[in-house]
Amino acid sequence: MNIEHVALNVPDPVAMANWYTTHLGMRVVRAVEGPPHTRFIADNSGRVVLELYHQSVAEVPRYRTQHPFVLHIAFVAPDIEREHNRLLAAGMAADGEIQDTPAGDRLAFLRDPWGVVVQLVQRAKPLVDG
Repeated sequence: MNIEHVALNVPDPVAMANWYTTHLGMRVVRAVEGPPHTRFIADNSGRVVLELYHQSVAEVPRYRTQHPFVLHIAFVAPDIEREHNRLLAAGMAADGEIQDTPAGDRLAFLRDPWGVVVQLVQRAKPLVDG
């Protein structure tokens, strides 16, 4: 089996989807115009899909106060410094400094305008080939 998507209950899925398409290269692959205003957004590979929606029957998590290790969305960043600076200028907030790991990877946590943690990853060796 393959994962189809990962879902996030967020306060404004339409604005968040628009921001992710503009600044993170995602694209909307399906939209629900009425409540819960669902947006399915896919990365450039078309293999990774996030579902963003606002479900009033469930509490929206307090993303801004969650530790980055509770939940984060990781994006490959071939030039982590350039992407880090570009995303800060686009409205993200840094959550720590760029870190180097013993394996030679470079990692950075930022928060999108809704407080969801985005991790930038510059891997010494890709996690998955192909």
